Amino acid sequence: MKKILSFALAAIFALSCLTACGAGENSTLTKVTLSEVAHSIFYAPMYVAIEEGYFKEEGIDLELVTAFGADKVTTAVISEEADIAFMGSESTIYVYNQNADDYLVNFAQLTQRAGNFMVAREPMDDFDWKDLKGREVLGGRKGGMPQMVFEYVLKKHGINPEKDLKIDQSIDFGSTAAAFSGGKGDFTVEFEPSATALEMEGAGYVVASLGEASGYVPYTAFSAKKSFMEQHPEIIQSFTNALQKGMNFVNTHTPEEIAQIIQPQFAETDLTQITTIVKRYYEQDTWKENLIFEEDAFTLLQDILMEAGELEQFVPYEQLVTRVYAEAAAQ
Repeated sequence: MKKILSFALAAIFALSCLTACGAGENSTLTKVTLSEVAHSIFYAPMYVAIEEGYFKEEGIDLELVTAFGADKVTTAVISEEADIAFMGSESTIYVYNQNADDYLVNFAQLTQRAGNFMVAREPMDDFDWKDLKGREVLGGRKGGMPQMVFEYVLKKHGINPEKDLKIDQSIDFGSTAAAFSGGKGDFTVEFEPSATALEMEGAGYVVASLGEASGYVPYTAFSAKKSFMEQHPEIIQSFTNALQKGMNFVNTHTPEEIAQIIQPQFAETDLTQITTIVKRYYEQDTWKENLIFEEDAFTLLQDILMEAGELEQFVPYEQLVTRVYAEAAAQ
């Protein structure tokens, strides 16, 4: 009886210890709210970092909030509803040019190519960008990276975005695929999973990658208010370390393995579809090996903004980009 009682007490003690230890570990985590521009497989390294527990390893309890638009992400971070922004870096330039004292500073670049695709109503094995002349294309918001990169590609192929075709920018982000499926437009520019979903429905066919057509472009990056970065450098470093672990994973694993890991983030999407999308992004060299936002990439971004008429003068790289955290994480 004494032995049984001893075992029971030992078991209770062990369970209590485990519970207490777990509570202690959780209590040491720092709550960080991340506002993302959209929830897309395009951002796979970040979701790998979440699902593999890399943020928790770095002492961060991450709350991920999807804002559905860079303007909403910017507002959330400036108003301090969120700590870190994930969006196209053009928004940080817009904020800086409004003479904001506490502007946003980019500290980690995630993607190095555009993540959207040109979708047609019929298969076009020999698609040429000049095929868009005289046609209607469902595009993106004026001043946003998707639309500016699209116009950048058109100009590279000698097409005038204002005169040679009609670009419909009246449809909300995230609703273009439904509008296209309903009969609107001849072509549509879509992110994943919308592009593949249209194919699976038989409502559209991917005919070109804007990521391949535009070349290497700093499409999305992480940023935070200058004051937050100055007050919490350890949080920014830990956050960047976790992201780098996610980046390392996608660069050393197959699309199938990546798809398996991030599937919980896209519960409504079939694993086969997730794998197809990851392969598309994987094959076009979407993700960098590290998170360092290079100066030449920032210059290219400003060139695109200037060409789109969204920027009057260049912003100093040193003001809006810091390499410190990404360089430390890459070591």
